[in-house]
Amino acid sequence: MHNVIITTGSPIRVITLNRPEKRNALNDELIAALKSALREADADDGLRAVVLQGAGKDFCSGADLSSIQRIATASYEENVEDASRLGELFELIRQVRVPVIAAVHGRALAGGCGLATACDLVIASKSARFGYPEVKIGFVPAMVAAIVRRNLGEKKSFELLSRGFEYSADEALRYGLVNMVFEDDAFETGTIEYAEAYSKLSGSAVAMTKRLLYEIDARAFSESIRLGAEINARARMTDDCKKGIAKFLEK
Repeated sequence: MHNVIITTGSPIRVITLNRPEKRNALNDELIAALKSALREADADDGLRAVVLQGAGKDFCSGADLSSIQRIATASYEENVEDASRLGELFELIRQVRVPVIAAVHGRALAGGCGLATACDLVIASKSARFGYPEVKIGFVPAMVAAIVRRNLGEKKSFELLSRGFEYSADEALRYGLVNMVFEDDAFETGTIEYAEAYSKLSGSAVAMTKRLLYEIDARAFSESIRLGAEINARARMTDDCKKGIAKFLEK
């Protein structure tokens, strides 16, 4: 069985985590398959968005049991290398040119919640559940901390990462970690409609917006403004912008 299933309904590509019998738990093979699928999507100029979803009842339950067992006997260096593989996946999502949208149903827990939060956008079914239960077993949700902190303030970030409780899709929406919640029976069609909105927009403008947004994270305000001016100038030189201006002036 393939670790991921890739389907493309131009201009949207759906990448499905395909370990339903393991609640799509993350192991080395699945992480590697996701990286490969994302790189392939990034190289496809015809795409406008990528949807990441899970097969079966859950989005992703976190680390695979065998991976957790390996942690207990691994050396510090081996554990750093293991954790870095997941961190590389989170970084890769931000490097992909098009928006990567997590479509969460069922549970997204621990590393699975981190995977969803690492995506550019998150949509969820009404019954979806999120959480970072790592602290219950003496573990730290460290790989996602940088992402959560960029989405939330200190107090809420610390609460979510340190108390280990699950929270609902509606709560995630209020926190600002989910962009939209669909009723369960409308989730599948709602996901595609949400992603297909990007087919009506300028691909180059969306790609440059994504790049700018993430590049200003660690910059001072004045430096971010200067970078914005550079990106703005580059956008003006694209065919999409030139055509858009011409169409606007014809009205």
